[in-house]
Amino acid sequence: MYYLKKCKNWKQLIFYLVLPPERVNSIIMANTSDISRGMILKLDGSLYTVVEFGENKTARAAAKVWARLKGVDNNRTIEKTWNSGDSIFPIRVERKDYQYLYKDESGYSFMDSETFEQITVSENLIDAPQFLVDGQQVSVLMNTETELPMSVELPDKIISKVTYSEPGLRGDTATRTLKQATVETGATVMVPLFVNEGDVIRINTKTGEYVERVKD
Repeated sequence: MYYLKKCKNWKQLIFYLVLPPERVNSIIMANTSDISRGMILKLDGSLYTVVEFGENKTARAAAKVWARLKGVDNNRTIEKTWNSGDSIFPIRVERKDYQYLYKDESGYSFMDSETFEQITVSENLIDAPQFLVDGQQVSVLMNTETELPMSVELPDKIISKVTYSEPGLRGDTATRTLKQATVETGATVMVPLFVNEGDVIRINTKTGEYVERVKD
């Protein structure tokens, strides 16, 4: 009777009946009305972040809920459509602060800023590995069910020193023409002509684009 009261439809009832009792309380049960941007969903064995969602209503058919999903443990971007009220399976996640330590053949190593425990993740889980420097503070999304890292995010903007760039020309501060520059992490960034070797610049890690030159 407990499961009958808890379930919103027959699909959820089947889910509870086949799931071992000790796993029931660790799973979040929800339906399409609970979808929100940024939610992590389990779909066909993979994890996806909800990037965008909406509802399509027609006079002759049942409402449909759609979502654009970005893979957390893969590089896919997909669209998914459900009937309104269908079950979805959000994953419990926790965001924790970590510090970047080093990279070796096993992957990228980070240390929990509170417990000092270390984790190693593969490059495909890091949103902008080309901008990592020793000691960099990052945000790690952890799956609380498996206690495994799902993704590593750098701050939206970082400051880095230009280690190589062709010399700029006087009077170029107003032009939008860009040139290549190498920063201290080894990454290449397109910068305005007035940026020179030794300059410190701010970079958008989400786009990899130059933001501004940072003055001392």
